[in-house]
Amino acid sequence: MSSVMSIAISGMMAAQKRLEVSASNVANVSTTGPLDAAPDDVRAAYAALRADQTETAGGGTAVKASRASPSTIALSDPDSPFANADGLVAAPAVDLTNEAVQQLVARYSFAANAAVIRAEDKMTKSLLDLKL
Repeated sequence: MSSVMSIAISGMMAAQKRLEVSASNVANVSTTGPLDAAPDDVRAAYAALRADQTETAGGGTAVKASRASPSTIALSDPDSPFANADGLVAAPAVDLTNEAVQQLVARYSFAANAAVIRAEDKMTKSLLDLKL
Protein backbone atom coordinates (compact mmCIF):
# COMPACT_ATOMS: atom_id res chain seq x y z
CA MET A 1 0.00 0.00 0.00
CA SER A 2 1.37 3.43 -0.88
CA SER A 3 2.09 6.03 1.76
CA VAL A 4 -0.56 8.29 0.19
CA MET A 5 -3.15 5.56 0.62
CA SER A 6 -2.15 4.81 4.23
CA ILE A 7 -2.22 8.51 5.14
CA ALA A 8 -5.68 8.91 3.60
CA ILE A 9 -6.96 5.79 5.40
CA SER A 10 -5.63 7.12 8.71
CA GLY A 11 -7.48 10.37 8.00
CA MET A 12 -10.70 8.46 7.38
CA MET A 13 -10.27 6.48 10.60
CA ALA A 14 -9.60 9.72 12.50
CA ALA A 15 -12.77 11.26 11.05
CA GLN A 16 -14.73 8.19 12.09
CA LYS A 17 -13.40 8.40 15.67
CA ARG A 18 -14.18 12.14 15.79
CA LEU A 19 -17.76 11.38 14.71
CA GLU A 20 -18.09 8.58 17.31
CA VAL A 21 -16.99 10.93 20.11
CA SER A 22 -19.42 13.64 18.99
CA ALA A 23 -22.29 11.17 18.60
CA SER A 24 -21.67 9.84 22.10
CA ASN A 25 -21.77 13.38 23.51
CA VAL A 26 -25.03 14.20 21.70
CA ALA A 27 -26.69 10.91 22.66
CA ASN A 28 -25.85 11.43 26.34
CA VAL A 29 -26.48 15.19 26.62
CA SER A 30 -29.36 14.58 29.07
CA THR A 31 -27.66 11.95 31.24
CA THR A 32 -27.44 13.67 34.61
CA GLY A 33 -26.31 12.42 37.99
CA PRO A 34 -25.46 13.61 41.49
CA LEU A 35 -22.87 16.38 41.81
CA ASP A 36 -20.77 14.45 44.30
CA ALA A 37 -20.68 11.09 42.47
CA ALA A 38 -17.35 9.41 41.81
CA PRO A 39 -16.47 9.02 38.09
CA ASP A 40 -16.93 5.23 38.24
CA ASP A 41 -20.20 5.46 40.18
CA VAL A 42 -23.11 3.86 38.30
CA ARG A 43 -25.26 6.92 38.97
CA ALA A 44 -22.64 9.45 37.83
CA ALA A 45 -23.52 11.88 35.08
CA TYR A 46 -22.14 11.22 31.62
CA ALA A 47 -18.68 12.75 31.33
CA ALA A 48 -18.37 14.71 28.09
CA LEU A 49 -15.59 13.57 25.76
CA ARG A 50 -13.29 15.43 23.44
CA ALA A 51 -11.38 14.27 20.38
CA ASP A 52 -7.68 15.13 20.22
CA GLN A 53 -6.17 14.68 16.76
CA THR A 54 -2.41 14.21 16.45
CA GLU A 55 0.10 13.48 13.73
CA THR A 56 1.47 9.94 13.58
CA ALA A 57 5.01 8.89 12.79
CA GLY A 58 5.57 8.38 9.07
CA GLY A 59 2.61 10.55 8.12
CA GLY A 60 -1.05 10.30 8.83
CA THR A 61 -3.14 11.18 11.81
CA ALA A 62 -4.89 9.60 14.78
CA VAL A 63 -7.62 10.68 17.18
CA LYS A 64 -7.66 9.90 20.87
CA ALA A 65 -10.82 10.32 22.94
CA SER A 66 -10.43 11.75 26.43
CA ARG A 67 -12.62 13.40 29.03
CA ALA A 68 -13.37 17.04 28.40
CA SER A 69 -12.31 19.50 31.04
CA PRO A 70 -14.67 20.20 32.71
CA SER A 71 -16.62 17.08 31.79
CA THR A 72 -19.72 18.04 33.79
CA ILE A 73 -21.40 21.24 34.91
CA ALA A 74 -23.88 22.04 37.69
CA LEU A 75 -27.43 22.36 36.42
CA SER A 76 -30.57 23.33 38.30
CA ASP A 77 -33.07 20.46 38.30
CA PRO A 78 -34.80 20.37 41.69
CA ASP A 79 -37.21 17.60 40.59
CA SER A 80 -34.41 15.16 39.75
CA PRO A 81 -33.85 12.25 42.14
CA PHE A 82 -30.13 13.14 41.97
CA ALA A 83 -30.60 16.78 43.02
CA ASN A 84 -28.70 17.98 46.07
CA ALA A 85 -30.15 20.28 48.75
CA ASP A 86 -29.73 23.27 46.42
CA GLY A 87 -31.57 21.50 43.58
CA LEU A 88 -28.42 21.02 41.49
CA VAL A 89 -27.38 17.98 39.47
CA ALA A 90 -24.29 17.21 37.42
CA ALA A 91 -24.92 17.43 33.67
CA PRO A 92 -22.53 16.71 30.80
CA ALA A 93 -20.62 19.77 29.59
CA VAL A 94 -21.81 19.30 26.01
CA ASP A 95 -22.28 22.22 23.64
CA LEU A 96 -24.63 21.00 20.91
CA THR A 97 -23.53 23.76 18.52
CA ASN A 98 -19.91 22.66 18.85
CA GLU A 99 -20.94 19.04 18.37
CA ALA A 100 -22.70 19.94 15.10
CA VAL A 101 -19.49 21.62 13.93
CA GLN A 102 -17.42 18.58 14.96
CA GLN A 103 -19.73 16.32 12.98
CA LEU A 104 -19.39 18.53 9.90
CA VAL A 105 -15.60 18.55 10.27
CA ALA A 106 -15.63 14.75 10.47
CA ARG A 107 -17.89 14.51 7.42
CA TYR A 108 -15.77 16.77 5.22
CA SER A 109 -12.52 15.24 6.45
CA PHE A 110 -13.79 11.75 5.61
CA ALA A 111 -14.96 12.90 2.17
CA ALA A 112 -11.64 14.64 1.42
CA ASN A 113 -9.65 11.55 2.35
CA ALA A 114 -11.97 9.36 0.26
CA ALA A 115 -11.30 11.69 -2.70
CA VAL A 116 -7.57 11.22 -2.18
CA ILE A 117 -8.03 7.44 -2.28
CA ARG A 118 -10.10 7.68 -5.47
CA ALA A 119 -7.45 9.89 -7.09
CA GLU A 120 -4.68 7.47 -6.06
CA ASP A 121 -6.68 4.58 -7.48
CA LYS A 122 -7.29 6.43 -10.75
CA MET A 123 -3.60 7.34 -11.08
CA THR A 124 -2.55 3.73 -10.42
CA LYS A 125 -4.98 2.44 -13.05
CA SER A 126 -3.69 5.01 -15.56
CA LEU A 127 -0.12 3.95 -14.87
CA LEU A 128 -1.02 0.28 -15.38
CA ASP A 129 -2.79 1.17 -18.66
CA LEU A 130 0.40 2.89 -19.88
CA LYS A 131 2.54 -0.14 -19.05
CA LEU A 132 0.28 -2.57 -20.86
